[in-house]
Amino acid sequence: MKSISSSRRRFLKTSSLATAFALARNPFPLAFAREKVSGADLVRLGVASYSLRKLPRADAIAAVNALGTPYVNIKSIHLPYELPADQLTAGRREFEAAGLTIVGGGTVSLQKDTDEDIRRYFEYARTSGMPLMVIAPTTQTLPRIEKFVKQYDIRVAIHNHGPEDKHFPGPRDILPLIRNMDPRVGLCVDIGHTARTGVDVVQALADTGDRLLDMHVKDLRDLSDKSSQCIVGQGAMPMADIFRQLIRMNYTGFANLEYEIHANDPLPGMKESFSYMRGVLDALKA
Repeated sequence: MKSISSSRRRFLKTSSLATAFALARNPFPLAFAREKVSGADLVRLGVASYSLRKLPRADAIAAVNALGTPYVNIKSIHLPYELPADQLTAGRREFEAAGLTIVGGGTVSLQKDTDEDIRRYFEYARTSGMPLMVIAPTTQTLPRIEKFVKQYDIRVAIHNHGPEDKHFPGPRDILPLIRNMDPRVGLCVDIGHTARTGVDVVQALADTGDRLLDMHVKDLRDLSDKSSQCIVGQGAMPMADIFRQLIRMNYTGFANLEYEIHANDPLPGMKESFSYMRGVLDALKA
């Protein structure tokens, strides 16, 4: 009998650990293991295409399909801002023709406080079929952005970038500023960056309430160290508790994997990450 390859052994180990970890934190029985119940409907897993930033558009589309999810948030690398409208439309159709659903775009900065600049990106999002933009604005540009949210009916989700972010390190830095804004102005919580601010990630998600419009998912071996990012399930991120909180909140957005490591060959690690997350969700579903 041929020996199992090292990559296959890693996959099996990761899948087993995902299941064991999820079950250890979940009081439900082992029915999911026998009945193969899918937990995918509990939390919709997608891909932030920044994870595939070294791949051209066609290869990025193929990679998302290989992960078994239809949901993609498109980074401008794969649909550049400067393309004319007809080329944006053609690029959008490439994603759609492959069976993918465009759930958003970004991150888009939106830090220039002029109507002309903000409108440009809302036009880009509309032409590209993006119902939501993940954004990195400033306090000053938020009122202007809200005006265009109302005009275009495109939601915006403010992304936090951790301790280095001079504007919005964590979700709690954003919430007071948008509390009285249009409900289509919300948050994209990056759980990795949020953890690095020293807060309880699960509680931070709970605090967002219905302002949580989008998420970026990643794992860290050390929750205070940006450079310790790893395959989801191999770090210290409490994924089962995070998913349980999203379910408790009736979260209807997407949890998009943003895999920032192994840029030249991201797919193997992304596959392992999806395997782990699906294992956790299957346990929660059982």
